[in-house]
Amino acid sequence: MTDTDPENEPTRSALGGIRVLDLSQVMSGPFCTMMLADLGADVIKIENPEQGDQTRKSWGYSVIGEDSRAFLSLNRNKRSVSIDLKDPAGLQRFLALAAEADVVIENFRPGVAARLGIDYETVRAVNPRIVYASISGFGQTGPYSAYPGYDLIAQAMTGVMSVMGEPDGPPMKSAIPIADLGAGMFATIGILAALIARGKDGEGQYLETSLFESALAMSVWESTEYWSTGESPRPLGSANRMSAPYQAVATSDGYLTIGANNEKLWRGLCEVLGAPELIADPRFADNNRRMDNRPALIEELERRFASRTTDEWVADLLAAGVPAGPIRDYKQVLTSDPHVKARGMIASFQHPVEGETQVLASPLKLHRTPVSVRSAPPLLGQHTDEVLEEWLPRTPAGTDEP
Repeated sequence: MTDTDPENEPTRSALGGIRVLDLSQVMSGPFCTMMLADLGADVIKIENPEQGDQTRKSWGYSVIGEDSRAFLSLNRNKRSVSIDLKDPAGLQRFLALAAEADVVIENFRPGVAARLGIDYETVRAVNPRIVYASISGFGQTGPYSAYPGYDLIAQAMTGVMSVMGEPDGPPMKSAIPIADLGAGMFATIGILAALIARGKDGEGQYLETSLFESALAMSVWESTEYWSTGESPRPLGSANRMSAPYQAVATSDGYLTIGANNEKLWRGLCEVLGAPELIADPRFADNNRRMDNRPALIEELERRFASRTTDEWVADLLAAGVPAGPIRDYKQVLTSDPHVKARGMIASFQHPVEGETQVLASPLKLHRTPVSVRSAPPLLGQHTDEVLEEWLPRTPAGTDEP
């Protein structure tokens, strides 16, 4: 399919012509390859003929067919090829495809790819230009490298869970799987950088990242607080480690968020609240003292915010230039938020079993080479014959080379 820009002039997708073999499953790898596919790469999911990606049948909700909505949410714009990598003929077929590919990505536990004979060195032997990406739970080396790769475990072991939730509450994980999704995003960045480097010198390369390192790399404020104070950061609820007030506060009918994180905004907030006495209060004289006295500060603010509704306060705060926003649930966001619609953040595809299915669209807005949702997630092995016909060289007699 040819993408078009707003003036209906033909454009190329950003990664058109890039061929990706996707050996990954569940979330981190499929999230990475979905981004590559949205950008126009030809992503081929290599799946075991018996069950395919683990998320097809054993994760989340299934609505009509056997494939779960978890699988459908992460695998659009891809094609599926069934190959048994433990079968010698299947392995040779994979290596034949790898010889024609630009990128291979896997998220096996370290050592599994080598045992299967599909590791970087083996693939590089048939294709020196290959960009080969590995995502694992804890990296290919180090004392934790053999640990299972689960988002929950990575959040726990990097300190993320120690700062989630309310003060004095039990450990809590981020509801958004930041280790999984972060690893997928970091892998995408690495793949794109490696492709650019290959364009300069013609050489492919190996790259890796992990759930553990991705979650830790996102702990920017928490690590800064520790190195600044020598104390381990503690849970703050919705509050910010570097400024106050910067958090959720209660109103007469719900909650709103405020971001008064500098002196100008702090004064603006107090003016909207009609509370000049807070500006003069020595407990709140500057950001350091507001953070030191955060419980008293929030108590003073919520006493005033309780007089009106969330929407009324948000309107007045925004009019005064003070960052604020209502707290919405996902039903509100996905069904009635006008900005979500205006920004095109909900996409859909026509699935052969499920029918029209809604998914989140890409947040990337490339104006000349736009991302697009071109096809539904594939059925297991749906494109095996098609891809083999396209990718594998033929002998004069018309049979596959391998």
